[in-house]
Amino acid sequence: MSSSDDGYVHDPSGFDAEGERVSSESESDPDSDTDDRLSEPVHPDAVDRSFDWRGWVLVGVIVVAFIVAPLSILLWPPSYNYFFALLILPLLPAVLLATTAVWATTRP
Repeated sequence: MSSSDDGYVHDPSGFDAEGERVSSESESDPDSDTDDRLSEPVHPDAVDRSFDWRGWVLVGVIVVAFIVAPLSILLWPPSYNYFFALLILPLLPAVLLATTAVWATTRP
């Protein structure tokens, strides 16, 4: 690769004897895309995470997925289609639980 390429070029002179990166003047550009979260991570106890209404919605969906859905499969009349009882009834609570868990654990 030539120096005019925008791709990765390994430069051994950019590291010291311990393997740490030596900062150059081009890397100290204030307009560069540096993320302060990586250099100063926040401790999990310092973050405002509480069990609010999102948690209770998730608990409700867990009850539906682990109690209501299996009981409905068990009590499904044998005269009806088993495709619905054995595939659709477990699938709907599983999809609902997955989407609710992602929604409840992500914070804006």
